[in-house]
Amino acid sequence: MRSLPLPLALTARLSPVVVLAAAGWALSSGPLAAPQAAEHKPAEEKTETQSASAPSTSTASKTYSAAPAPCGSIAKKTLESLVPGAKTAGKEIPSTDSELRRTCSWNALKGYDYRWLDVSYEVMESDEAARKSYEEHTTKKSGGGAVPGLGDSAYSVVNLTTEDKQETREGAVIARASNALVMITYNGSDFESKKAPSTDTINKGAIKAAKEAVAALESDKG
Repeated sequence: MRSLPLPLALTARLSPVVVLAAAGWALSSGPLAAPQAAEHKPAEEKTETQSASAPSTSTASKTYSAAPAPCGSIAKKTLESLVPGAKTAGKEIPSTDSELRRTCSWNALKGYDYRWLDVSYEVMESDEAARKSYEEHTTKKSGGGAVPGLGDSAYSVVNLTTEDKQETREGAVIARASNALVMITYNGSDFESKKAPSTDTINKGAIKAAKEAVAALESDKG
């Protein structure tokens, strides 16, 4: 097999600690970075409204007090399917507050196919704080749509970028469960054809990872 140079953007992705730590925290440059070419919009969207008479959640007991171990949130079989050739143990990214914010990354180049997956958790002080953050993130990441049945609310979007004629398609999913946010980034490229995986492949992969990550959060209430 001939050796192919990686495009600049993906070369950077192969050094996750450098890329993500430079922003202070993985989530600011991962799943919810500025949108580019949104492709996926589920047919059904749901919105949340809060009654003006509803009691404040700022003093309510928190459903989640700490983030679960992100590298253990995705099943081995799922990782082998989404990121072929990656070490299933993953690599946790250093955090400024590992009690509340944790991220794990998997990436691998198998043959000419490259895949990258991030799973991130953020535990906030209240449901209201998490709801506000969720709404801010989804507003910035326009062009996607709701993912029914995932947490209290969830949103997905898929973008396609091209650099030096090499396509990369990336899916992002953000889900809110009570006072916690779960964020997923999943992307891929084919260095032989210079094409990217289909929108459906990336979107379904990101949503599958999100479902497992939310389930891991819900089973690890603290």
